[in-house]
Amino acid sequence: MTDPTAHLPRDLRSHRASAVLAALEGLVLLGFVGFFGYEVASGATDDITRGVTSGALILVFAVFLLGMARGWARLSDWPRTPTLLWNVLMLPVAWSLFQSDRSLVALGVGVVAVASVVAALGARPHDPIRRDPDGADGADGADGADGRGDSGDPGDSPQSRRVN
Repeated sequence: MTDPTAHLPRDLRSHRASAVLAALEGLVLLGFVGFFGYEVASGATDDITRGVTSGALILVFAVFLLGMARGWARLSDWPRTPTLLWNVLMLPVAWSLFQSDRSLVALGVGVVAVASVVAALGARPHDPIRRDPDGADGADGADGADGRGDSGDPGDSPQSRRVN
């Protein structure tokens, strides 16, 4: 069986993998929000305030993860650091779950966290120099901060840069 993403560049595949993994994490958290909502609605919780607060906090993280998934899907660079931070923090959670005899859940959390870190590290940030719409390299340093070829200095016009 052939890999349907084999023709894609490595960093594009990493963006897609990061998007899928962040969406998976966000959807799992939405499932927990539903669970807390069910517990509050059915009266199964002893403390309604704690159930509502936990559900609201988990909802915030779910929306955050789904937003990161959307950013990854749009090939943005900004989700890289939050993805790394979130998933590195999930590794102690996986270890804690393992120590509390929840090995299957710990394995799932750990595998998704490590896969997300690997995918995020594989997604190279876009080089702002290469984003020039004219295709100019701009690496020679001749362009100014505004990208028009001048440094903003009035004495630095194309006429004043003539070679004698």
